[in-house]
Amino acid sequence: MKQILIINDGKPGHRNQSLGLAEALARKTPVEISEREPMGRFEALRLSLGGMLPQLDDRPDLLIGAGHATHLTLLALRRLYRVPAIVLMKPSIPMGFFDLCLVPEHDQPPKRPNIIATHGALNRMQPGDKVPGSGVILIGGPSRHYRWDEAGVLNQVQALLESEPRDWLISSSRRTPAGTERALSALCGNRFVPAAETGPDWLPQQLARAEVCWVTEDSASMVYEALTAGCRVGVLPLSGEADNRIGKGIEQLTTQGMVVRAPDWSMSGLAAAGVVFNEAERCAEAVLERGWV
Repeated sequence: MKQILIINDGKPGHRNQSLGLAEALARKTPVEISEREPMGRFEALRLSLGGMLPQLDDRPDLLIGAGHATHLTLLALRRLYRVPAIVLMKPSIPMGFFDLCLVPEHDQPPKRPNIIATHGALNRMQPGDKVPGSGVILIGGPSRHYRWDEAGVLNQVQALLESEPRDWLISSSRRTPAGTERALSALCGNRFVPAAETGPDWLPQQLARAEVCWVTEDSASMVYEALTAGCRVGVLPLSGEADNRIGKGIEQLTTQGMVVRAPDWSMSGLAAAGVVFNEAERCAEAVLERGWV
C-alpha cells in the first residue's frame, strides 16, 4: 500500500488543506496517511542543499505540505527519499523546486506543468444528504482584508431571515466580536449557535446537510467549504481593503455564477443546478495521472 506523509506545521487550516488532498486520494486508491512535524530549519536546509543523508527509515511514496514552515522539510525529505513533493500554496521559494504546486488562482500563479491553479484552498468537506428547507448562516469578524461592519451584517442577516423562511442555523467564528455575538443571539434566538459551543465536527455536519449557506465575505475559506459540501452559496458583502486578493477570488466565483451576493436572497444569479465543486478531488485526479500513488 502506498504511503502519504503530510508535513504538519500545527496550523489547523494548513492541515485541513493537506488532509483534503490526501483523503481525496484515499477515496480513489488504497493509501496510508501519516503526519510529522517540520524539521528544524538548519537540519532541513542542510539536507535539502546536499548534506550527508541519514539512514533511511520507512519510505513514503508522496509528500504533502501547506504553510511556509513546511517548505524546507518537504525539499529535504524529497531529496532523502527521492519521492515527489506537493506544496499547497504559492511557496516562498521558487516553485520549480517542487514536483507540484497547488496554488489558489487569486495568487495569480504562472502557467507551468508543475502548477495547478485552484479555486481557493483545498478542504476536507464532502456533500451529504440535503435536508429540504435547511440553511446555514456563517458570520466571521474583523480581518486584515475587510473592515467589520456590525450594523451592516446584522441588517443583512435580518433581511435574509425575513425574505427566506428556512430552518436556519446561524453561527459565529473565533473572530466574531463578543458584541456581534450578543446581537446575533438577540436577533436569532435559539437558532444562533456561538462558535464556542461548536466542536470540530459541527460545521462539516451542518454544511453536509444544508441546502443553502450564506457567509460573510471575510470568511473566504468557508465559502469554498460550503461549495465543496454541495450547498448553494451566497455572500454577505463587507467593505474590502485595497488590493484584496481574497475579494478577487470571491468576485471570480460570482462572475462564474458559483455564488451570489446579497441582496439576491432567492439566489437567482446562480448558474444551473448540478455544478460539482470539489477541488481536492480534481487535484487528486491530477496526482493519480502522474502515477505518484
